[in-house]
Amino acid sequence: MNNTSFVFSNKNIALALGAVLAVTLPSWVGDQYQLHLAALICVYWILIAGLNLVVGYTGQLSIGHVGLLSVGAYAFAILTGKMGWHPAAAVIAAGALGGLCGFALGLPSLRLPGFYFAMTTMAFALIVNELVLAQVDVTGGGIGLAGPVFPAPFDSPKGFYYLAAALALVVTLLSWNIARRMWGRGLMSIRDNPVAAQAVGVPLFRVKLVVFVFSGVTAGVAGAMFASLQSYITPDTFVFELSLFFFVCIVIGGRGSILGPFLGTVILTVMPELVAPLAKLGNFFYGLILLAVVLIVPEGIGRVFELIAERFRPRREKHEAITPDLPRLVRAIGGRR
Repeated sequence: MNNTSFVFSNKNIALALGAVLAVTLPSWVGDQYQLHLAALICVYWILIAGLNLVVGYTGQLSIGHVGLLSVGAYAFAILTGKMGWHPAAAVIAAGALGGLCGFALGLPSLRLPGFYFAMTTMAFALIVNELVLAQVDVTGGGIGLAGPVFPAPFDSPKGFYYLAAALALVVTLLSWNIARRMWGRGLMSIRDNPVAAQAVGVPLFRVKLVVFVFSGVTAGVAGAMFASLQSYITPDTFVFELSLFFFVCIVIGGRGSILGPFLGTVILTVMPELVAPLAKLGNFFYGLILLAVVLIVPEGIGRVFELIAERFRPRREKHEAITPDLPRLVRAIGGRR
């Protein structure tokens, strides 16, 4: 057996360490709030992993996913709190409703150029917010609704964290499988050169619609988890700045990557805690990080980690000697005479 089969790459080691860290995190965090923050990162990542395929891979400027998050959150709260559904069934229904809204939004708007598509998604988020305020009997209006708790063993902070982490892992694997196959290359070709992509047979509109619907499903699931994590939701919970937060996580993480946007999600979620004494300057630090990444590392912070890994483990280029087939060459020359 070849000895190289026992050698793990740096990527595999990093994934193994990440898995161990995620599993053991509840055992060494300082308090329950830090565990809440870790669960929030997982919930955000469920949405951003799907949105990353739209923004980072196909290059569509969607800045209204907070509307889809709101749809999933209110669907979960209404189905579980008012209609008595089991939370698991309500999560599935919230994801399906998010996908349906993504289909209804993407069907007419994905044919529009980038700026107009972005404005359409922003308008959708504003419309959802106004509908939530208007439907007082269903959504509670400005008062809001309570976010139902999952049954045991997910009714504790530790149990909820493991549930959120498991769902985040599933969504990550789905998005990773999409990105690494021919689908991923097709998505990036749409982003980089749609004319060339169409010329080689990539169905532009259908691919963009499928990916946008998938991001709607993940946003709906994230909304359901978000409603339970927050315990209480109101229209003020789903502000437009939250949608920009999702978008910026992908931008600073790097397009065409899975690891980069995840690192962006972790950094921007933890950032308010690191600068808590300077809470009034929170937006300043967000802007500073975005500006620094755009100017210094346009490819995103994910590329920084790739460069560090290459420094410690440089790529080995294989140099294979080419041995000419002289008898065949002689026969070919002789045949021409």
